Amino acid sequence: MRLWVVTVLLAGWLGLGGCGAAGGGAEGGGRQAGGWWKGNLHTHSLWSDGDGYPEMIADWYRRHGYHFLVISDHNVPPQGGKWIDVARSEGGPEAFRRYEARFGDAWVEERRRGDTLEVRLRRHEEYAPLLAEPGRFLLLPGEEITEYLGKTAIHMVATNLAEPIVPRGGESVAAVLRNDLGAVIAQRERTGRPMIVQVNHPNFIWSLTAEDLIPIEEARFFEVYNGHPLVNNVGDDEHPGTERLWDVILTERLRHGGPVLYGVATDDAHDYHAFAPDQRNPGRGWIMVRAPELTPAALIAAMERGDFYATTGVVLRDIRRDGDRLTIEIEAEDGVDYVTRFIGTRVGSGAPDDPGRRPAAGAVPVRRAAAESAFAADGTTAAGETGAAGDVGVVLAEVAGTTASYRLRGDELYVRAKVISTKPRTNAFLEGQVEVAWVQPQRGTGAPRP
Repeated sequence: MRLWVVTVLLAGWLGLGGCGAAGGGAEGGGRQAGGWWKGNLHTHSLWSDGDGYPEMIADWYRRHGYHFLVISDHNVPPQGGKWIDVARSEGGPEAFRRYEARFGDAWVEERRRGDTLEVRLRRHEEYAPLLAEPGRFLLLPGEEITEYLGKTAIHMVATNLAEPIVPRGGESVAAVLRNDLGAVIAQRERTGRPMIVQVNHPNFIWSLTAEDLIPIEEARFFEVYNGHPLVNNVGDDEHPGTERLWDVILTERLRHGGPVLYGVATDDAHDYHAFAPDQRNPGRGWIMVRAPELTPAALIAAMERGDFYATTGVVLRDIRRDGDRLTIEIEAEDGVDYVTRFIGTRVGSGAPDDPGRRPAAGAVPVRRAAAESAFAADGTTAAGETGAAGDVGVVLAEVAGTTASYRLRGDELYVRAKVISTKPRTNAFLEGQVEVAWVQPQRGTGAPRP
């Protein structure tokens, strides 16, 4: 056995500073009962604007009960060589010291240029075999395809790429979205390799509206929760929160026979040494995917059929739909109470509107006061929220306890669920936030088929 492998196995107590809340599985644990795999799809390293070495980041997630991870640096997928100045890097000499102590001289590749100490960042294909464990931990290659149109940020994470995607650009938000999504779809079709793309943090510098995403049917996943403290998940007095965006997009898409949009939770972590509410830390949001095995093909197939949920800490034992009944079973924690809100839109809600219009005009409001938003500042969905349209994204039922069930009555466009606990989040970037989980939308029988 090579020296660096021995170092990895014996030096588990060394690593990244701080310890964020991971939840959903003990350190070093296997798959959760019921076939669920825990993973994060959005993470940054020293390859772009993070302050951690990729191996250190992957090791943090592995030690905190995750089963899969995508290190998704901006337009710089970990291929080809890259040397960085240790002293001027984001993590600085302390991050390098921890990296060297964790993985050893035989693994860390460094050089001197005069008085400057440089270290080579390892590529994905180099470090993934070191950290991967079949059936236990998987590293998928990824890239945050990053574009700006003026001050509009259009960011998407592509997972399980075979090769880098060069941003395609475009003269409008719709063109950029379609061009970059199309590049990934083309690569998937050409290689036969399973891939997915998610639209990131739509409220980052208030970049994307519901009207931008409604007609882009290639967009099947978006971040309903992002752990970065500056992405405005909850909206403000002039902008809706991400949950409100989700309901408007679902309503308009399904009303016209379009595809379901699925919601993911991610960290968007950049900061791995100082842990505080204003830092961009790991361990804040993740997904749980129900798949028969821990492989890229199995995980992506499960996500594409909506067999996963997003969470900031709440763990679900089961989600099932039997005919017209949707049932959710919660893995309860002692001393924690739970309420499940079934949220949806019924056929005939609001008034027909042009789904491509920007900004919206008509009965499905997109820019609304935070007081009316379905995503309240404490991270919960406001019961009884109706909005100007009267019945877009409303709470259809609310059930307390560890088992919640809703019977679809046949006139719903969709039904999704949000499980809200009384357990405060650890290292939350907003005061008063509690742990929640988002169950993917179920198409109702009242929605036209694509």
